[in-house]
Amino acid sequence: MTANEDQEMELEALRSIYEGDDCFKEVSPTSFQFRIGDHEDPKAFLLDVLWPESYPETAPQMSLQAFFNNRLSPSTKQEIISKLEEQAEANLGCAMMYTLFEWAKENQADLMENHQPLKEAVATDKDTEAPKQIEETVSKKKEKKEQLTKAQKRKMVARTDNKGELPRGWNWVDVVKVKTAMAV
Repeated sequence: MTANEDQEMELEALRSIYEGDDCFKEVSPTSFQFRIGDHEDPKAFLLDVLWPESYPETAPQMSLQAFFNNRLSPSTKQEIISKLEEQAEANLGCAMMYTLFEWAKENQADLMENHQPLKEAVATDKDTEAPKQIEETVSKKKEKKEQLTKAQKRKMVARTDNKGELPRGWNWVDVVKVKTAMAV
């Protein structure tokens, strides 16, 4: 069999195995994403896999560069990739995607044993300007003055005359009412 025939057969098998599974996503016929763990799990990660032309005779390209993995430290990412590449080397020449995905699911605890969740996402070179932009927008938002609600605006209009001024004596105290209240 040629490499393309092997790829087509494995692609068909993956589609049938992972049909309806939200952990598996086919990005293209030669590119896949597989989430190991639940969304809420701090030790979950998203594995990106790309088949080269000569797959399965050569190992697939694997990465953990997805945004989902920003809380993983670079050393943890490297350790996971190296262990997955070892598994891929052991399975060269045959369909290995299902084997790799299932091995990663079974060994998730071992792969993430040295993982210390990062409090902030790891910034890449592209993301270094983003915090500056966020700080600028936050400072702009603080400068805005408080907006009135519709009810508050109606009340202001009801108190004012046609020129927008408050009527004379709007804050005067009724002397008769104050004296009677004090007498009682």
